[in-house]
Amino acid sequence: MTSTSMTTAAEPDGAPRVASLDILRGIAILGILFMNINAMGGAMESGWEDLWRYGHSRADEVAYFLRMTLADGTARCLLEMLFGAGMVILTDRAAAAAEASGRSGRLWRIGHRLFGPLAVLRAYYWRNFVLFLFGVAHIFILLWAGDILHTYGFAAMIAVLFRKLGPKMLLALGLTMALLQLGGGAYSYVDRTAELQQVAAIEAKQKAGTALTAPERKMLADVKDRKVKRDKREADANARMAKEDVARSAETGTFLSWAGAAWSITGFIQAKGLEILFVWEAAATMLVGAALFRWGVLQGARSSRFYIITLILAYGFGLSTRGIGAVEEIIGHVGPSITWATMEVARLATTLGHVALVHLLLRTVAGTRALKPFEAAGRTALSVYIAQTMVCLWVLYPPFMLGLYGQQGWAAWMLTALAVNAALLWGANVWVRHYSIAPVEWAWRSIVAWRRLPFRRRDVPSVGPAVPAAA
Repeated sequence: MTSTSMTTAAEPDGAPRVASLDILRGIAILGILFMNINAMGGAMESGWEDLWRYGHSRADEVAYFLRMTLADGTARCLLEMLFGAGMVILTDRAAAAAEASGRSGRLWRIGHRLFGPLAVLRAYYWRNFVLFLFGVAHIFILLWAGDILHTYGFAAMIAVLFRKLGPKMLLALGLTMALLQLGGGAYSYVDRTAELQQVAAIEAKQKAGTALTAPERKMLADVKDRKVKRDKREADANARMAKEDVARSAETGTFLSWAGAAWSITGFIQAKGLEILFVWEAAATMLVGAALFRWGVLQGARSSRFYIITLILAYGFGLSTRGIGAVEEIIGHVGPSITWATMEVARLATTLGHVALVHLLLRTVAGTRALKPFEAAGRTALSVYIAQTMVCLWVLYPPFMLGLYGQQGWAAWMLTALAVNAALLWGANVWVRHYSIAPVEWAWRSIVAWRRLPFRRRDVPSVGPAVPAAA
């Protein structure tokens, strides 16, 4: 079997590139827009509080079903996995160079034993601190409250502390963190289902005129109290969305009201402590990605049989449970949802299915030809991500430009994302033919390297296969 770990030339700062990883990264970064565009073209909270706020047609239902089943969280998950793979590539490469320094001293030896060469840790922290600052600028200057760069920069600083663990330990730790993140979704599902059955029995008993016990009266009171709180949360969310609609619509919004709404959303996210969950999820998935890279899964170094089995099992579980969850949301299901019990596991499984499918396609001539353009998007991923914000938040939806905020539903959003991504994919391929690095990547890596990196395209010798393919 020929190697599917295709390689490209190194970056201007010497970082090696693996084309199959770039293809996955390109697919992921373009996929992100399908998850973000509804919060750019509508109220941020409408995606989970009021699905049909801006229209409800059969086409919207189909678009929402496909989005939730195939894409929801998987583009983000794939980026997080690839971030873990990049952590391994960069730190292993830097460690090999740092080992030659021959430093000594007790403190250095302790740090080396725990984390590897401390110079590697210091360099990786600096790299991700700069990325964190880019994310902060993305939030407060470009006004995208849903930025992931600052989250990934911070999460990477946590994940790198475990880089010396073996792949089994990395996977175990990552999966444990992923499951703990949701606070026991499966338990919540079972517990809530049992509670509803108990409440129904108590209410039937009450209607029959039978006296209730003290625990039964307390259960009914607790249920009523939670409903009051839930109704208040929904009312507060509706008030925030209505305020955002006024601030961002073409009829009533201005630049200042639009900017104020964006900053207000960021404040709400931080005040609710949601950032902690975002960082936790990202760090957990990075560890999973690091393990998968160590095993050769992400870069296509396993056998076709491995990827076929992975595809069947991962999609069989992930797509089925996510499809059920999407249908429950579309029909307005009230009560325990299958999504509660399976959300994170199904997200990871579906993402792994995507990885398997891509590597199976890369083993065919037609598949390689079809996926090759995404390599350019992967090489320019950071710039593509910022460009998505510029096109949507600064051209399509702000009140001072096209003013399309609130004018589209799910079907129109998905078609708009498809059109924007097609243009950006074309642009990325044109760019890499003329330049050695994308503009935002150039700025980031120049700051990290403390020198101005070459910008225009130049010949760079191939770095060779990163990982040999398994038979």
